[in-house]
Order: sequence, then structure tokens, then C-alpha cells
Amino acid sequence: MDTSPRQVLHIDCDCFFAAIEMRDQPALRQLPLAVGGDPSGRGVISTCNYIARRYGVRSAMASGLALRLCPDLVLVKGDMVRYQQASRQIMAIMRQYARVFEQVSIDEAYLELPVGENALAVAQAIRQEVAHQVGVTVSAGIAPNKYLAKIASDINKPNGLRQIPADEVAAFVRQLEIRKIPGVGPKLGERLAADGLHLCADLQALSMGHLIHRYGRMGAILYERCHGIDHRPLREVRERKTVSVERTFQSDLDSEAECLLQLPDLWLRWQQRVVNTGWRAEELAPFVKVKFADFTQTTMADNDIPADLNGFTRLISSAMRRQDKKVRLLGIGARHCGSDPAQGRLF
Repeated sequence: MDTSPRQVLHIDCDCFFAAIEMRDQPALRQLPLAVGGDPSGRGVISTCNYIARRYGVRSAMASGLALRLCPDLVLVKGDMVRYQQASRQIMAIMRQYARVFEQVSIDEAYLELPVGENALAVAQAIRQEVAHQVGVTVSAGIAPNKYLAKIASDINKPNGLRQIPADEVAAFVRQLEIRKIPGVGPKLGERLAADGLHLCADLQALSMGHLIHRYGRMGAILYERCHGIDHRPLREVRERKTVSVERTFQSDLDSEAECLLQLPDLWLRWQQRVVNTGWRAEELAPFVKVKFADFTQTTMADNDIPADLNGFTRLISSAMRRQDKKVRLLGIGARHCGSDPAQGRLF
């Protein structure tokens, strides 16, 4: 059991994009609502409110399927300008309380507090300030490490708060479902269940050596997490040179026009990641990746055009002209070039 004297908070906005839409359009608060792409163009759901979730609507679901599950679903296009503005306000509120601060996405972050500080009071203050100043709710989890704090923040969503004190960690993790451990996806979860492993208590009966032999490198992580152990520090700065997103399609795309219909959804997801970097648009050099049905692929980049929707449109169109084949994957991204991205054409 990890008994290190740490106080880690995980703050997670509740259905963030949908929350901003409901804040700005109060009439939507009592309706099933989702932010996503055009259902006729293979659009996907970015997020949805809790009313829509009762119908089975989920993030990353095809917009067409979401509408079939919930015919009364209100589907709106995303507005990253408003989302980024709200995110900056929320992160600024959290930063003022943190000894160490790590933003991990547009709508969630970790804070580490000094030992002895009243973590519950800090979490309550953050939640109240965000609600008052930004007009949305956040859920908070408090624990001795990042892993448990993230799980705690999800327990009483939405607008919830849960603390896991150090002396309660052992009892908490024993009854924790293995599938709730971050990194345990559907396939690994099915494999663990097939082996008769459902709770962390089941994993605790096995040695680290056995888990590594059976599950590879993930076995070591499973061993630590099932005992409530997570030594990862919060990282104030994450050095990276590129930021990108991609999507593999269940059915191959037949034409350039079909590929370009996917771009708004990719663009929205990409902007979500860019906001976490702090990079300015003029510092970015865009690129795209196209993987064809036969698994060959091509990339296209150009430092002379902006990393915006029009720029990515031009790059995808140019890449598609290289081969007359169906497309199974599209990706967009940008390389950080500092203050002088004008270094000439790459491809």
C-alpha cells in the first residue's frame, strides 16, 4: 500500500462541451444534448449530457447511432473558441491552489497540495469558484496518488466530491473492479475476466512475477494498482514537438469528398489537444497522414500554410491525389516550430 504523505486532487469537468452549451443556452438543460459531427457524414459524438447518457449515447459513438438510440437528441456542432476560453478560466482557478499543477486535457487536471492543508476545503472552494465564475460544474477526487484521485473524481459524478484517505486505501482497492484501473481496456478486461479476475482483491492473490508472465509489462502496473500504489509525480511541463489525432474507419472511404467530410470531427479533437500545449497557431506547421485500404500510406506537410481547417483541407486534397485508392485512416497534426515556422516546404 502506498502510504507516502501526498495529497493529490483530480478535477474533472462534467460533460464539459455539453455543459458550455447548456450554460449558454439554458433551454437545452432539460433536453438530451450532444456535441458532435454531422450524422450523414460519419460524424462522431464528442461529448453528451447526462440525460443523453440514459439512452446509451456515449463519447466517440457515431452520431447516426446516437440519433437512433435517442431520436430526440439535440445535436450541436462544437465551438472550440468558447470551450478553450472556459478551460483557461477553470485552469487559472485551479492553479492558484496548487503546489504542483498538471493539466492533462482541456477539461481535467491534477493538483498536489502541501501535506497538512485541508484538501476537502480546497476541493470545495475550487468547485464553488468554477460554478460561480464559469457557470459549469466539476467533480473532484482526493487521494494519496494520481491513480486513486482520478478514480475518486468519477465516483460521485456529476458535481461530486470523494476523498480516499491514506488509511482507507487498502480497503478501497480490495473491492475495486479491475476494469476501472486506468489502462485496462475492453480487450484486457475480457482477458482478465476469462482468467477469473474481477476485483483488485483477486489480483492481490497473485505475485508480480506471475502477472508479468501472464500479461507482460501491464502485469507490473496491475500489481501496483491493485495494491493502491502509484509513484508517478505530477509534471508541470510536458515537452512535445507535435500534436496529432487520427481515426480508422469501419468502412473505407471512397473519395476525397468523403475524406473531407471527416475533417471537422478530426479538427475538433485536434483542437482539444492543442489547447493543452499553450502553442500559438502561428508556431505550428501542419501535416496530414492518409492510410489507404491496402495499408500503404502517405504523409503531406507544408510549413507555408496555416494549421487551420483550410490548411488541413488543402493537405488532405493533395495527399489524396497521390494514389487513387480507398482510405481506411485519416490523421491530422502539426509540428511546433517555435516563433519561426517559415522554414520552407517539407513535402
